[in-house]
Amino acid sequence: MNAGGIDAQRITSMLAQLRAAAQKPEGLGNSAIATPVQKTNVASPTSQVSFSDALKASLDQVNNMQLQSEKLGKDFAMGDDSVSLSDVMISGQKANIAFQATVQVRNKLVSAYQDMMNMQV
Repeated sequence: MNAGGIDAQRITSMLAQLRAAAQKPEGLGNSAIATPVQKTNVASPTSQVSFSDALKASLDQVNNMQLQSEKLGKDFAMGDDSVSLSDVMISGQKANIAFQATVQVRNKLVSAYQDMMNMQV
């Protein structure tokens, strides 16, 4: 059966790949695709990472994921044979999840700031 140019077997295969990717532990995933949260080295006593540097690095990583997802989508739309639909969809979902996590962290930071400002001294 052909559904809009993609047969049912390819759809089933793509769903199986998505399920398999969701079942893998984070450390065993595809290294070519960036993960939303990178594991950082434990800060040694001589070098410490400031909060602002860690926050900026995290925001840059989310931005890079979104740009990579957008590029994959454009490449697929232009007919690049090296880019599969499943890669485009997975990359888009990872970028979306990373962005949602970033928004939640921002909301928690704003809430914590407001709680601190409402404290009586």
